[in-house]
Amino acid sequence: MFASTRPPLSRRTFLRGVGVGLALPLLDVMAPAVARAAEAPETPRRMFGICNNLGLLPQHFFPEKAGRDYAAPAYLELLKAHKSEFTVFSGVSHPDVDGGHPADNCFLTAAPHPSSGGFRNSISLDQYVAERIGHKTRFASLTLGVNVSPGMRSLSWTGAGVLIPCESSAAAVFRRMFVRGTPAEVEAQVRKLDGGRSILDAVGGQAADLKKDLPAGDRDRLDQYFTSVRDMERRLAVAKEWERKPKPKPPGPAPTDAADPREYMDRVRLMYDMARLAFETDSTRCVTLMLDSVNSPVIDLPETKLTEAYHNLSHHGKSPAKLAQLKAIDEAHMRLLADLFAGLRTAKEGGRPLLDRTMVLYGSNLGNASTHVTTNLPVLLAGGGFKHAGHLAFDRERNYPLPNLFVSMLQRLGLSADKFASSTGTFRGLELAG
Repeated sequence: MFASTRPPLSRRTFLRGVGVGLALPLLDVMAPAVARAAEAPETPRRMFGICNNLGLLPQHFFPEKAGRDYAAPAYLELLKAHKSEFTVFSGVSHPDVDGGHPADNCFLTAAPHPSSGGFRNSISLDQYVAERIGHKTRFASLTLGVNVSPGMRSLSWTGAGVLIPCESSAAAVFRRMFVRGTPAEVEAQVRKLDGGRSILDAVGGQAADLKKDLPAGDRDRLDQYFTSVRDMERRLAVAKEWERKPKPKPPGPAPTDAADPREYMDRVRLMYDMARLAFETDSTRCVTLMLDSVNSPVIDLPETKLTEAYHNLSHHGKSPAKLAQLKAIDEAHMRLLADLFAGLRTAKEGGRPLLDRTMVLYGSNLGNASTHVTTNLPVLLAGGGFKHAGHLAFDRERNYPLPNLFVSMLQRLGLSADKFASSTGTFRGLELAG
């Protein structure tokens, strides 16, 4: 296929020059020449971000020794079958992300001071990725949650700092991925998308008329608005195309949601299954999962009788009874995580384990839920094509910036990024595999 070498026309420049050209379709001359050439098959890479907002008991999570030959503490012992496939970090945190529980909304944004007056969140890691590669899959991203307080908590935030609500039903996620509507329903959905796009066009045109009479600061804000409108316009166009494409064949019957929030671990397991299926079918390459333990009641565990709600247990006051119950909860989390790793390892893509191409980030916004400390966060990264280094230990008094890990993850996804939030570079000690 012939590919022009002429530099592509900037759509942003075109909008500035014409003012009311926002609604025009993306023209061929606006696309990079390389994008119009025949593209070589790519190797998809993916990310799954998980936050348990009540953390883990640190004494059972962090190894004492750095490097690959550490003696596994109780929680990591439950992940021993995957020891070569993940790296555990100590002495890491998000600079200036404080405020205790509100910090969970910043786990993938690293926006500072979430409990301060007038706080506005910033774009989350998954949405940064979705903006750049989300068009390659049916869903730009999936935002999931377990026992999430609706409208209050999420790991996914737009570039404008708007919360993306969590989907809490595994059955609904399954239907979105695998169940196609009737032809009439599909066309009705396409008409809705067309209607949404026309509304954006009209609003965009009105905003353009205002721009010429505004001061410089307001014009900058309006430019940001134009950018968000263009992004939404692009997403609507992509969604319209996907509506008419067949969905993958379901691997089995739809899951049955755990009806009671006390069935917390069943809900977690189902969401892990949905994330794995989404990656196996290449339905999306970005999934987040907020485990809202703060909003969870007295949960059911098969072998341990719990006496208080999850949040109340986290304020244990060093009570042996509460600590024993928390340890049982944490160990249940680790067993589910081990099952997730095993499932991603068993699933194959191009003859390689899916885990090799899927970064699983597991951690918490709290280093110690009992005291609401937001430093020394319990974090591990599995899979994804890294040379896993065992235990990377940093200064527990002057923490190493966790956003550096996000830069390394972006680069592993093939994105040209050298900065995210408060990062200072890529993550030290974590190397890419071949």
